[in-house]
Amino acid sequence: MPGRFPSSLLFCCDHNSVRSPIAEGLMKKFYGQRAYVQSVGVRSDFEIDGFAIAVSKELGVELIRHRSRSFDEMEEWGDDLSGFDLIVALSPASQRRALELTRYAHIDVEYWPIMDPTGLGEDREAKLAAYRQTRDQIRQRMIARFGPPVMADQQET
Repeated sequence: MPGRFPSSLLFCCDHNSVRSPIAEGLMKKFYGQRAYVQSVGVRSDFEIDGFAIAVSKELGVELIRHRSRSFDEMEEWGDDLSGFDLIVALSPASQRRALELTRYAHIDVEYWPIMDPTGLGEDREAKLAAYRQTRDQIRQRMIARFGPPVMADQQET
């Protein structure tokens, strides 16, 4: 059953290079400008992952220009966590960091246990299959939480 739709949403994971950028891109694709959406990592020591770019592009989501950033960089650049209604953590480490940073704020933090596909698969096709599985986990959780996509070309479930 879909929950309340946030006006602003932050997805977070470990490095902001796979799971959270995919989630940010899917959210924007499926729900348009219905919510302000960003993503962040506990650390930003990796750039956007090429396999994440490839599997997102299969659904019409362009991530090539994504630049990874951390919670600390977000704050340094003037983005305030209090501007978000909801933070969705996609990894245990990002959940801990989000809860730590919001303990005195009225921001909901949800945890979606999404598989980390990095390091899985022996060849390109096996790696792509693992990344697709992660993308599809995010997609399914997103639709379950926020309802069917509002963009006409994404009505399939």
